Amino acid sequence: MDNKDIKIINHLIKNARINASEISQNIKLSTSAVIDRIKKLESSGVITGYTVLLDPRKIHMDVTAIVNVVMEHPKYNDKFVEAVTKNKNVTECHYIAGDYDYYLKVITANTNTLQDILNDIKRLDGVAKTKTSIVLNTPKNEYSISADLNEE
Repeated sequence: MDNKDIKIINHLIKNARINASEISQNIKLSTSAVIDRIKKLESSGVITGYTVLLDPRKIHMDVTAIVNVVMEHPKYNDKFVEAVTKNKNVTECHYIAGDYDYYLKVITANTNTLQDILNDIKRLDGVAKTKTSIVLNTPKNEYSISADLNEE
C-alpha cells in the first residue's frame, strides 16, 4: 500500500459514495487508475465493505448501552457469540481482556426493550455477570481507522 492508496482510502472513509473521478482529481491520478486501485484494495481485503450510517434517534432507537459480560467458562463462548450476533440490537461484540470477557454495544428503542435484551443475554448459558452502562452522549464515533494515522 502506497501513499496514493492511503489517500484513496481516506477519501472513501469520509464519503463511501464518492466517485473515482472525484478522487482522481483530488489525488492527481487517472480515474481508471483509481478504479484499479480500489478493486485491488477490495480483493486484497483491505477494504472489506461499504455501508450506510444511520442516526439511531431518527429511527426511534433512543437508548444506547454498553454491556460488559463475564462468562463462567470459555466453553460457553461460541454459543454466546452465536446468540448475540443474531440479535439485531447488538451492534458490536468484542472479546476483551480484563475484568470482563465481552463488550457489547446495544442500540434499542427504550429502557423497556433494553431490559428485555438484557434478560435475554442473562439467560444465555455461561453468562455469570453483566454490567450495563447507558450512553448519555457520543462526542466521537468513528467507524473506520485512517489508513495512515500520520496523514492530516
